[in-house]
Amino acid sequence: MTHFDESARRAIDAKTKPLGALGRLEDIAVRLAVLQGTLAPRVDVARACVFAGDHGVTAEGVSAYPSAVTAEMMKNFVRGGAAINVIARTHSIDVEVIDVGVDADLTALEGIRHANVRRGTRNFAVEAAMTDAELDAALAVGADAAQRAATSGVQVLCLGEMGIGNTTSASALLSALTGQPASVTVGRGTGVDNSGLERKRVVVDRAIARHGLLHPGTNARDHLRCVGGLEIAAIAGGAIEAARRRIAVVADGFISTVAIACAARLAVAEHDETALRLREALFFSHRSAEWAHALALGVCGATIGADARPLLELDMRLGEGTGAAMAVPLLRTAAAILCDMATFASANVSAGNHAADHREGTES
Repeated sequence: MTHFDESARRAIDAKTKPLGALGRLEDIAVRLAVLQGTLAPRVDVARACVFAGDHGVTAEGVSAYPSAVTAEMMKNFVRGGAAINVIARTHSIDVEVIDVGVDADLTALEGIRHANVRRGTRNFAVEAAMTDAELDAALAVGADAAQRAATSGVQVLCLGEMGIGNTTSASALLSALTGQPASVTVGRGTGVDNSGLERKRVVVDRAIARHGLLHPGTNARDHLRCVGGLEIAAIAGGAIEAARRRIAVVADGFISTVAIACAARLAVAEHDETALRLREALFFSHRSAEWAHALALGVCGATIGADARPLLELDMRLGEGTGAAMAVPLLRTAAAILCDMATFASANVSAGNHAADHREGTES
């Protein structure tokens, strides 16, 4: 624990409450203080980045929806009719929708960020999803989004996605990261039936073997290039850059968490300080109904020593950054407690036996 960690903990302990009585809200407040380097952290300006891309692997029949839905949803985002739009408006969160790799010509569509690397990944069941250059470009799209957020004074960045077929890609990445078979990492995604679920599992297991992703010499770059998605790579790039800039990063559901697990592996491999920043900056919004999400959270926690406990449990599985946006009010509340709640001294309230080493406070 650093000197500033101790100062932030003493500050929250001095508030008019039994020690630890606000539970994880206190931990969030301390983490925000450490991240921002102030005992008065703010989470006033929040943004949700929704990265969109299509997946060539949908040719294998792994989704309950056709890939054309991705482009149609982009229009829905612009109209403000998607779930993320509604949730974001409710909580005063800015939304930026970014075309990283939608398989459609959206250049005439206003209201989105045009950064298309290619029109969908290749079918990773038969070849690598992208080239090294394409992977670098997708990572850069995410980093650029984080830079724009920093320039705009954003204090918390929610990272979401849209892309038919991306649960298959995320499951393949998770298998590559953990060595677990598709029977463990593949869920129903958009709601495939039993035959569709089995088809997804076969595709993932074969792809992992085809690309040799369980060989000791492979790394997170190899995993992303071979079976990743353009929008998944963008999330990874965005998480790394946002953490470098001391912006709180809120992961969304299963796909977003897998992307951040890849980011964590990249950070550990390339720069220890970046891994430390990620550990300080990362918040995990919720545990998805997709059953492998818990495994993905575990990878993140183990890789960089982050607190990977989700803040919410709502059985959500939509994506789009919806779960991450739902967590923003919790971060704002935690910051407000540290900034605005009275201390025993300022309120002239007796602290009693309010000892700093006694954290079993009960409800008052």
